[in-house]
Amino acid sequence: MAKTLVTYFSRTGNTKLVAEAVFGALAGDRTIKTMAEAGDLAPYHLIFAGFPVQAHSVPYPVEVFLKSIPEGKKVALFSTHGSVTGSQLAREALEYASILVARARLVGTFSCRGKVSMKALEVLMQSPEHEAWADMAASAATHPDESDLEDARAFARWITTLGAQGHYRGL
Repeated sequence: MAKTLVTYFSRTGNTKLVAEAVFGALAGDRTIKTMAEAGDLAPYHLIFAGFPVQAHSVPYPVEVFLKSIPEGKKVALFSTHGSVTGSQLAREALEYASILVARARLVGTFSCRGKVSMKALEVLMQSPEHEAWADMAASAATHPDESDLEDARAFARWITTLGAQGHYRGL
């Protein structure tokens, strides 16, 4: 039977919440672990890998993990971010992450807003070039909300349904 891993890196808890929603929507032999705890990836047929967007990119520990995914593994990426959903800033990190998993087989992506820590917002507000983004990020304070989590569950079901049919889609 095919095994699925849901793994994540989370500092504020946003990505962990989304990972738990993805995990809860999956059926069959599944495991949820942080990226630091993931260990050997060989037994897994499908890997859902989640991360927070930091400085418009992928955090370094996530880069290391994504590069370690064995060739040919099916990977679904998800991220949380303070930017407006669908904006360039929200897409950039997923686009970069898709390059990092080039040896694997990217089967789909998902992102949603997540609250940005007050400490990070305070630092960003001190810098004129980041002030507009910090204002936008402050509006993500209630995310991920139940609608975001339901979207994450729908993403997980969609990925596994496509896998059962042999069809996947990337970015």
